[in-house]
Amino acid sequence: MDDLNAMLEPGQMVRHPSEADWGLGQVQSNINGKITVMFQHAGKVVIDSRRLALLPVFE
Repeated sequence: MDDLNAMLEPGQMVRHPSEADWGLGQVQSNINGKITVMFQHAGKVVIDSRRLALLPVFE
């Protein structure tokens, strides 16, 4: 999971794989395995990249 999340950069759009109702999220930062994402319907969430792989959105 770390490898996919390591490629995420601020400004990229993502989705949470098990929280579809959170909507699209924009990566705010990706530092030492902690990814801060601002989701449309959940607000700011910090993701531990060792536990979860976010889904990049290419639209």
